[in-house]
This record gives sequence, structure tokens and C-alpha cells, in this order.
Amino acid sequence: MKNRELSVPELNREPFRIRRGRIGALQPSRPLSILIALLLVLVVGVADYFSGYQIYWSIFYLVAIAFALWNVGTLFALLISVLSVISWLLGDWAAGVAYPNRFVPAWNALITFGSYVVVIWLLAYLKSFYRGLETRIRQRTAALREEMEKRERLEKEVAEVTERERRRIGHELHDSLGQHLTATSLALQVLRGKLETEPSPRSNDLDQAVELVEQGIDLTRKIAKGLFPLELEGEGLAAALLELSRVTAQNHHVACELKCDSSVRLSDSTVATHLYRIAQEAVINAIKHGHVNRIVIELSRRDANLTLSIKDDGIGLAAPLPENRGIGLQIMSSRAGMIGGTLSVRNQAEGGTIVTCDLSLANDGSTTGSLS
Repeated sequence: MKNRELSVPELNREPFRIRRGRIGALQPSRPLSILIALLLVLVVGVADYFSGYQIYWSIFYLVAIAFALWNVGTLFALLISVLSVISWLLGDWAAGVAYPNRFVPAWNALITFGSYVVVIWLLAYLKSFYRGLETRIRQRTAALREEMEKRERLEKEVAEVTERERRRIGHELHDSLGQHLTATSLALQVLRGKLETEPSPRSNDLDQAVELVEQGIDLTRKIAKGLFPLELEGEGLAAALLELSRVTAQNHHVACELKCDSSVRLSDSTVATHLYRIAQEAVINAIKHGHVNRIVIELSRRDANLTLSIKDDGIGLAAPLPENRGIGLQIMSSRAGMIGGTLSVRNQAEGGTIVTCDLSLANDGSTTGSLS
């Protein structure tokens, strides 16, 4: 038999369907609640009959009354109260009770019904308070959820603006400052060529100036690559991480290695950019605070799960971590959350720290979760 979705009218026609309450507890449907309340009255009435009229059972009818009030309503609870009084009187009469006159059972029935009404009034007040509290909790939960969504959207917008600024500055460094320094270097080289025909003690100074400009060009290119890495779609992430490991090893004199699964391909440049920035931040933190000699960047994929890890052999993290963690860890965690991933930072058993970002991918290399 095939599964199918039930419409609202079909749900209403199912008298024995169990529905979920507002707070999460299972709550029977209205027809089922009516049936259960009547069965409770019957069960208590039978027990009242077999126990005899010497044992007072009227208080146990409150179970059926409370159930009827909570799941059906006040009027039905009053009806159950009347049925409970009748059941109690009939049980005592069938058990052989003898009253001196008709006033006694009428009075007893009136007192019992009055006590039931008081209980119903108290329970109705409690139910009203509970529903009002439930409504306020629901409203505050919705407001909190909306505020969290606004904050997540703001974090995403800030990250996107920051990334655009990085790219813009990277382009400016590469296209403007880099070209200006290159032109300066060429002009100095031309000047040096002219001075070679005329002996001058300033030739060595000019050679040093040319060398300094060449170093400035190289430094500008490195900064531009850090701000604006290679195109990250497809296999570009692996290339960017390889360049990151090479520059790290060259500039900071540490062994930095990349281990990359050849099956990793990303069609979403946003996801790839956030992963690259997480790796970049983890490497910078390891060098600044970890006193490391070796860093391993690993990018692997198993089925639909992608894992980026950055391991080092440094001194590790302080235990326990302070509540006010560094801005670097907060940035990495925020970036992981924006691509639907999870970030973990922990000490390794053999020493050092490992930063891991896990996320799920679709078949085309995009994330299955929303970029919230």
C-alpha cells in the first residue's frame, strides 16, 4: 500500500488519530478523548459497584472529569460530572444501599456535583494559564528564531562584503601597485644600463634600488594572492590550498604539506572560499600561537561528506579553553556555520592541534544545507 499525504478534511474524519500537542506531548483527538472519558466513567462505576457502597469512590471520577476538561472542554467536563454522579448513585443502589428518605441521595448528589464543579473551575483556570503561557513561549521562541535568522543573514552579508573587499584590494594590489612597481623597476634597469657606459660610484646603489623594487613586486604579488586566491570553482580549491602551503613554508620556514583527495571538486565558489579562509586562519593561528614546526592541510571526500583538516605539531590549546575564545576561532566557526558545516578544534593525543570542518555535499559539489 502506497503512502500518501492526508489533507486537513481527511485528518478530521479520522476519530482515532493521535495528534501532537503544542509543547510536543502526544494528545488524542477529540473523538478519541470523548470515548476515553466515557470509558473512564464506566471503569470507575464498575469498580464502585463491586467494592460496595461502604467504600467511597466518587473522588476517582475526577480522573475522567479532568481528562475531559483538558482534552475536550468545560461543557463536556460538566456532562461527565453529571454522568459520574449518576454512575455513583446507581452503583450504590445496585450494591444495596438503603437511604432513610429521598432527600439524602439528592443532597449527596448535589454536594458531590458541586465539588466537581469547583474542581472544573480550578482546572479551567489552570488550563487557561497554561495555554496563555504556551502562547507566550511560542511567540518568544518565534521572535528568538527570527532574531537568530537576522543575525545569521547579517553574518553572511558581512562575510560576503569582506570577501568582496579582499578581492578588490587584491586586484588593486596586483593591477595597480604591482604594475607601478614593475614600471619603476624597468625604469631603474634602463637607468642602470645607461650608467654602465659611464663609470659611476652610484652603480651599486642603483643595483640595490632595483633589487628592493623587485622584492616589493614579489611581496605585493604574495599579498595579492593571499587576499585574492586562485579561482576556487572545480579543482581551484586544491590549487589555492597548495599555494597556501607553499607560501607558508617559504615565508615562515615551517614544513607545510597538502594532502588532497583527487575526487574533491566544488561547483560552489562561496563554499570553496569559506573553506580556504578557514584553512588560512588555522594556519596563521598555528604559526602565531602554536610554535609549530610542521603543518598538514588535508582535504578529503567520502561519499557526500567533505572534510577539511589542519593539523600541527605545536604546543596545543590551553585546557580548558577560555570562555572568551580568540577572534580567529570565532571567525572559523562562523564561516563553517554559513556553509552548513561544523567546526571542531581539539588537541591531538600525540601533541599539537587539529582543526576540522565537516560538511555534506550534493552530487554536483554544492552543499546540501542552506547557506544561512
